[in-house]
Order: sequence, then structure tokens, then C-alpha cells
Amino acid sequence: MPNISRKAVRMPESPIRKLAPYAEQAKALGKTVFHLNIGQPDIETPSVALDAIKNMDRTVIEYSHSAGFQSYRDRLAVYYRGIGIDVSSEDIIITTGGSEALTFGFMATCDPDDEVIIPEPFYANYNGFAVSAGLNVVPVTASIEDGFALPPVEEIEKKITDKTKAIVICNPGNPTGYLYSQEELEKLREIVLKHDVFLFADEVYREFCYDGAKPFSVMNLKGIENNVIMIDSVSKRYSMCGARIGALVSKNADVMSSVLKFGQARLSPPTVDQIAAEAALDTPQSYFDEVVEEYVERRNIMVEGLNNIPGVFCPKPSGAFYCVARFPVDSTENFCQWLLEEFDHEGDTVMMAPASGFYSSEGKGSDEARIAYVLNKEALRKAVVCLEEALKVYPGRTSSFISADS
Repeated sequence: MPNISRKAVRMPESPIRKLAPYAEQAKALGKTVFHLNIGQPDIETPSVALDAIKNMDRTVIEYSHSAGFQSYRDRLAVYYRGIGIDVSSEDIIITTGGSEALTFGFMATCDPDDEVIIPEPFYANYNGFAVSAGLNVVPVTASIEDGFALPPVEEIEKKITDKTKAIVICNPGNPTGYLYSQEELEKLREIVLKHDVFLFADEVYREFCYDGAKPFSVMNLKGIENNVIMIDSVSKRYSMCGARIGALVSKNADVMSSVLKFGQARLSPPTVDQIAAEAALDTPQSYFDEVVEEYVERRNIMVEGLNNIPGVFCPKPSGAFYCVARFPVDSTENFCQWLLEEFDHEGDTVMMAPASGFYSSEGKGSDEARIAYVLNKEALRKAVVCLEEALKVYPGRTSSFISADS
């Protein structure tokens, strides 16, 4: 029998979904599973987007332009300018989700065996996108003790070689919820200028910043306009994860023409989803105000609840709807599986994503887990109780402890 490709062997399994069979078994036994493992919000999609699909009067679902419908790109440029990002429709290519945007960006800027530097922990699928493009991820580890702030620029510079083509960040971050400050981004700007590398920024969570924090886009970093590539998506902003519409945004004309060639090879982004995404631009600000208020309350329930459990430490995120917590256990891989296979509290249990899958460095994150606080507040309260009760009886509990004050 022929062998599968080396690339397929290298392709990582999703840490977000790998425990799904155990969750299904738990449900089959009658347990309620609180899904904190995946960033699928229960927030309603804006009615303007749903209505656009319901009221669609097209008689043919045709291809769009490979770069996306002109009307959508025009309106998306208006949206960006409205939040202080000065771009035109020519600086935007619509993609099949933010995933395709980053993959196309990698393929347009990097050659096989080139390197991309990414602060870890990072969105696990970045590994998969890099493998798809034939690249090697070079991690720089951020620390849970300082809330996963940008690692020192000296540590980042140490990783730069003649194979380095890009630095990749997510801001606000998945899985940590950390929001990079303008000062931190300016430090990255200096590295980009000095070494003439690309800077990719996944900014899909920009609407979700808390406690007065404001996002600063890499598109507004001066002097590196041709080095910057922004990744965007409707998935989280409008709770439209199933509408696979993203965008790649850059002022670099060579990058844009190269990305377009990859876009032409896949023909066009989804037509119906673009119709919904364009309509979603009419979502009133009140929608986001309500959603942000809801997420702040959910965050507080989860983070404060976790930090009240002896031995657990969870920094308070400033954005997105994730947090990474450290647990006093032998391995969160084992703990998360045990929660589904062997534990319940009054019929309830919890599914989390082991954080080791969000690190590229071997052995990192083995006692951490990513939690998506995307469920309703009552479910989150019950989930915290489940975790507290589980840790009282988990056979692999350790004595390690880091307080929230350390």
C-alpha cells in the first residue's frame, strides 16, 4: 500500500477537538458536558445577516470575483476606515475564513522550509497552516505569570535566522485573551524594520476588548506598511463561525497580487456567506455593546471562580473570550480525558482543551488548559463547581500551587 505524505504525517491533530469521542461517550451515559473547549459562541448571529440569507432573491448562486464581491470589499473598507484603519477595497481580499487568509498569506510570502516566529501559546491551527505551506514554526514562549505578555524582544531577535520570513501574532489573543499594547507592537515594529520580515496579525477578536482596553491595529504601525499583513474574519465578530468568510488586508501590492493567484486557484469565496457577511456590516453598535457586557460578566465568573479553587491560577484576559489556566495536576491531557471518562458532579462534567496543543515547544503547557467562556453564565458557574469538585478527587492531583498574587 502506498505511503501517505510526510506533510500529512506532520499535520497536527486539533487539541480542541481530539477529546470529542470522550465527550460523546459521556453524553451517551446521560451526563451534561459543558463545552469550554471550543470558541463557538452561543451569542445570536445579528438578524440583519440572517435576514439577508432568508430574503435572498438570486436565481443563480454564481461565483464571485476571486477577491470577493466588489460591493462587500468596498463596504468592508468603509468599516475599517471607521475604526481608524485607512485602507481601500484594493487592499482587501476576501477568503474562505481567516484560516484561508493566513494560509494564502504564508504561501504568498514564504518558501518551503522558511521559518515563522510565533509567541506561544498560540492558536493551534497556526501549526497546521504552517505545515500546509511547508513552513517551520519557531516559538517564543510567553509566561502565564505575566499574563502571556509579549516575550522580551531580545528573545524574539535571538530566534531570527536567514530563514526567518515572518512574525505572527494574534491580538487580542487566542488562546490567552491577552491584548498587546501599542508599546509592545512598536517593539515588534523595530524588529520588523531591522530584519525586513513580514508581520502577520490575526485581529479577528478586535471587537472584544474589556475594562476600557482599546485595540491597536498593526495596520497603523508607521514605516512598515509593506511588511504588514492583517488577518480578519466574521466568525467571532458576528457569531457567524459557520459562515466561512475572512479577509487578508495589506498595503503590499506584490503580496496582494500573489494572494489573488491562490484565490483564483480556489475560484471564489462562498457566495451566500459573502451576502450574509456584507449584510452583517449593518449590525448596530448596540449589538456589540451588549455582547461585550455579556462577555465581561462571563469572564469574571470563570476567571474569579478558577482563582478561588485551591491550586489553580488564571490570569485575567483583556480581550477575546478565552483564558488559559494552570491546574495542580500531573497532566491536563490526562485530567481533561478523566473529566469526560470517569467524573461527573450531579450529572455534569466539563470539556476543556489541554494547553499543550497550543504550544510548539515540547513539554510546555502540560499543566495548563484553554477555556472558552462562550456558554451562558449559569452554565459557567456550574462548570466552575465541577472543576472544583473534580480536583478534590482527581488521582493525578499535584501539590503545585501558584497564587494569583505571584
